[in-house]
Amino acid sequence: MQISATRRPVRRVLILVVAVIATVAAAYTAVAARRHPQPVTHGLDLATNGRLLFVSAGEVASAPLAGPGPRTVSGIACQRFYAAAGTGVCLLETAGPVRATYVKVLDRSMREIRRVQTAGIPNRARVSASGRMVTWTVFVAGDSYKQGGFSTWTGILDTKTGYAVPNMENIQLYIDGKRYRSPDVNYWGVNFASDDNRFYGAVSTRGKTYLIEGDYGKWKARTLRENAECPSLSPDGTRLVFKKRVRPGPWRLYALDLATMRETPLAEPESVDDQAAWLDGDTVMYGKRGSVWAVPADGTGAPRLLLTGASSPVAVGTAQPVAMG
Repeated sequence: MQISATRRPVRRVLILVVAVIATVAAAYTAVAARRHPQPVTHGLDLATNGRLLFVSAGEVASAPLAGPGPRTVSGIACQRFYAAAGTGVCLLETAGPVRATYVKVLDRSMREIRRVQTAGIPNRARVSASGRMVTWTVFVAGDSYKQGGFSTWTGILDTKTGYAVPNMENIQLYIDGKRYRSPDVNYWGVNFASDDNRFYGAVSTRGKTYLIEGDYGKWKARTLRENAECPSLSPDGTRLVFKKRVRPGPWRLYALDLATMRETPLAEPESVDDQAAWLDGDTVMYGKRGSVWAVPADGTGAPRLLLTGASSPVAVGTAQPVAMG
C-alpha cells in the first residue's frame, strides 16, 4: 500500500514518539532495578562466605551480607531453614489430602542427601557450627495433655553416624538437680555447641518453661533457669540469646552470659516470637512482622531492618553488614 505525502510526517512523528517512550521506559526500568534488585533464580552454594540466607515467599534465598544487592532465589521450597559449614536443613509441610512434614538435609549445592518424615507444623531448625548435628522442632496439634492444646516434637540427626532421634521426649531431665518425670514434657529450639555434644534448648512442663543444657552422649539435660525459650548460642560459645515472657509482653529478647549467668534485655521493644540467630559476634537477627531485623547483643543501640519479606535468617561467613531492603 502506498502512503500519501500528507500522512508521511504524521507517521514519522508517531515513530519518534514511540521511540522516546521506549527509551524513557527502559531508563525507568534500569533505575527501578537498581533501587529494587530483582531476584535471580539459580543454585546456591551453602559454603559461600559473605551471604545471608533466608526464606522468602516460601523458598530459600540469598543476599549479600555486606550490603544491598540482588536476591538469589534457589527454587527450593522450605518453611524453616538453617545452614552451617555447607550443610542445610529444610523443614517443609506438604499440602494435599494427606499432609506430611519432611526434614530435608541438604549438601552445599542444595541437593537433598537425607530425608526424615515427621508430623506437624515446621517451627524451628538448626545446624551445628561443624555441620554435623541437625535439629528441628514441629508443633503437633492433638498430641497434648492439655485440653485443646498442642505439643512439640524435637528431633536430632547426627549426619556423621546417620543416627536420628525423631522425638527427644525420653531424654533424662533434671530440674533443680533432681530427676524429673512428667507426661507433659515438651522440648523445642535445640542447638548444639561447637563440640557437637553439648546443646541448649527449652522445655515446658506444668505451665512453666525452662532453659536447658544437655549432654547428647550421656543423653541427659538439666535446667539452667526458668522462663527462657528458643535459645541461640553465640559464635564464640559464651552467650545465649533467648526470648522470655514479660508483661505486657508476651516475649522480649534477652542475652545471657554463660559464665556469670547475668541476663541483659536487648533493645527490641516489641514482642518477638522467633528463635533469634547471630548475624555476627555482636549482633543478633530475628523475624518480626514478616521481615528480618537486627539488634546489638549487649543491650545498646536500636533495632534495624535487614530484609523485608523474609524469615529464618542465617549468616554464612563474616562481613560488615549494613541495612538491607
